[in-house]
Amino acid sequence: MAMSTGGNDDEPMMEMNTTPLIDVMLVLLVMLIITIPIQTHAVKIDLPANNPNQPKPPIDPVVNKLSIDPAGTILWNATAIDMATLRDYLGRTKDMVPEPELHVQPDPQSRYDVADRVFAEIKRSKITKMGFVGNEQYAQFAK
Repeated sequence: MAMSTGGNDDEPMMEMNTTPLIDVMLVLLVMLIITIPIQTHAVKIDLPANNPNQPKPPIDPVVNKLSIDPAGTILWNATAIDMATLRDYLGRTKDMVPEPELHVQPDPQSRYDVADRVFAEIKRSKITKMGFVGNEQYAQFAK
């Protein structure tokens, strides 16, 4: 690399050497970046404690399981309910947006009149997202 030093060696150099100045500026910039405190954007929220004894809400916003056991007990998400409560739960799920799925699973040994009344309630409530689960348990009866 050639550098111009002027026309004559006897004349003083008129250009300033900026390399040390740039080095000092870079060192100062790095020191400034290191000493700036880290900005943390945090919002303090008091969350409720996870209490295992606290009962689950009766209606799951995604999937609800309705089953009938052999004794004729209606179970909503593994909790025994009566027909009036079933009517209430079905009405509340119908009003949810989006409507949660209803998985119906009657036991093969359950009483037909209880299952019939449950299906009639489901039809009256105009539930649109309903499906039968556990149909493989009826395979032995199809033979």
